[in-house]
Amino acid sequence: MIFADTIILSDLHLGSEVSRAPAALKMLKSASFNRLILLGDIFSDLNFRRLKKEHWQFLGYIRKLSNPKREIEIVWVEGNHDYGLTQVMSHLVGVRVYREYAWEFAGLKHLAMHGHQFDRFVSSNRVVSTFLSGVHLGLQKISFGKKRMIAFLERFDTAYLRLSAKVAHGALLHARSKSAHRVFCGHTHEALSLRRNGVEYYNSGSWTQEVPTYIAIDHQGVRVNEYRMSTDESLDHEVREELELDFDDLMTG
Repeated sequence: MIFADTIILSDLHLGSEVSRAPAALKMLKSASFNRLILLGDIFSDLNFRRLKKEHWQFLGYIRKLSNPKREIEIVWVEGNHDYGLTQVMSHLVGVRVYREYAWEFAGLKHLAMHGHQFDRFVSSNRVVSTFLSGVHLGLQKISFGKKRMIAFLERFDTAYLRLSAKVAHGALLHARSKSAHRVFCGHTHEALSLRRNGVEYYNSGSWTQEVPTYIAIDHQGVRVNEYRMSTDESLDHEVREELELDFDDLMTG
């Protein structure tokens, strides 16, 4: 059982073949928290027809968590792949969507944004970057277990998608300008933690890799955790029974 004040996950890319939505759902169901931050790129693109049953199940559970009776704060931070979905998502799962979110915990100011704001290539070339990201996700689908392809993907990631150093640098500068003690990003798909000039930076990684990662925050500090999946990534029968939802249920619920 995971106990935390805040759980942060990003880059689930619902709609893609490599989304680890069932694993993300299992992780959330095994956790106890006061706040959940979905830190961008929860969707792969605007094409809802690509969403599978397990993707709708994840969204259905988020909607359940957003019920005021549960007293859990759900925050959705917009990523570059979520662009254009703000109003839809607010209605669909009952949560507010932010471009940047700040909160106080344990006497410290925390700041969360997806991180694409500090990736000049994505900011300046939305169409091209979306195409490259689609290529990347497609390659991931066929790469598992193939060492040469995985090595190529690592170079592809570094050259085109991750830009971890640039995102971290931009986020740290932005956090200092906002007098924040900690700043959290996604976007790069690479889990990371570092500290510079008194500001802590954390990247939540992604849920499209073979080993997904997420962030947990409590009074002991911040942890970047790996989620180790079993061979069978599917939900068990009881969970499927409980979370069986379709598009109409979500829209009318």
